[in-house]
Amino acid sequence: MDKTSSNLQRIKKGSLTAGIIGLVLLVLGALLSGLDQFFQSYLYAYLYWLGITVGSLAIVLLYSMVGGNWGMVIRQISEAASKTLWLVALLFVPVVFGLRHLYPWARPDLVAADPLLEHKSLYLNIPFTIGRAILYFGLWAFLILRVVHHSREAPRPEDPEERRRTQRFSAIGLILYFLTMTFASIDWVMSLQPDWLSSVYGMLIVAGQALSAFAFAIALLPFLVKQEQLAAIITPRHYRDLGALLLTTVMLWAYLAFSQYLIIWYGDLPREVTWYIRRTSGGWEWIGLVVILLQFFLPFFILISLRAKQNPRVLAAIASLIIVIRLGEWFWEVAPAFHSQALRIHWLDIVTPIAIGGLWMAAFFWHLERTPLRLGTASYYSWQSRPETNNEEIA
Repeated sequence: MDKTSSNLQRIKKGSLTAGIIGLVLLVLGALLSGLDQFFQSYLYAYLYWLGITVGSLAIVLLYSMVGGNWGMVIRQISEAASKTLWLVALLFVPVVFGLRHLYPWARPDLVAADPLLEHKSLYLNIPFTIGRAILYFGLWAFLILRVVHHSREAPRPEDPEERRRTQRFSAIGLILYFLTMTFASIDWVMSLQPDWLSSVYGMLIVAGQALSAFAFAIALLPFLVKQEQLAAIITPRHYRDLGALLLTTVMLWAYLAFSQYLIIWYGDLPREVTWYIRRTSGGWEWIGLVVILLQFFLPFFILISLRAKQNPRVLAAIASLIIVIRLGEWFWEVAPAFHSQALRIHWLDIVTPIAIGGLWMAAFFWHLERTPLRLGTASYYSWQSRPETNNEEIA
């Protein structure tokens, strides 16, 4: 067993141990703090790890459609992360049991007393919501299985028709991902406050998931570079391309977040503005400020430098920071729906993402061991065959 495999085994066992201990603490938390707090903490942590999973699927589909040297070096990570969907689907079961503890539309007494909830009950009801969730996970699973099958039986460079079929399927897959995730964001996040509406919210969630998935892959890349096969081909150009993509995703997320805020706040839309009032008062505004500073301004001003993008350590550090801050953003998105008066952090809010994350990371590293690098896939696309430039040319 080489050093990389030994490290994988050690991290996998540590993650699984953390996940199991976390699950025990979650059960104790549910008994001591009540089911309401348990499900509230569980939901935001679940959405965070879901984002990395399906965001990674989107990255694999994007790479299969457009090609590029950037995807060649992170495909193994993204593909392994997307394969954890079976665990994410299993972890959705507690959310199903917690619907009445989380969503006003799932409580018949509240629906009967609110004309707006009654009006939306044709769409927002428990059986239909569960049915849509099954459809979402079914489509995501289909896309993952198809992508994995394609990666095992990759098209030959001289087979343009097969290449076009792959690109068409990946394009359709990206559209399906965008549509299903948009509806899932309405079902699982926006409906926490059913009186709130935003036409851009689905795009914001998709951009955030892409940011999470890119950051996750980039943060882990230095670990995989220790493999001989990858170390032999990776160059500063790969890091530059990945840094540029990370910067682009950061800017896209910031643009959508600011656009949503600008339209709602300065448009003075009565129902919609309450969503921001809850998150910009009572102490919640400090979490929002930290997210803006550390998820946009700091990465932007660092990654705008060419040297920073080509430095593996700097790039991995920024990506790791984004991964952490993304968890804070999800907490800021979800928790104020239940605690609008003042900022409140329960110990379950800290334990739950560790518990789910421990199980998820164990599954991820298990799949990573079984997912080959497939560095040869770069040659499927003619525009990828150009020779690598040296450091002087890049600078």
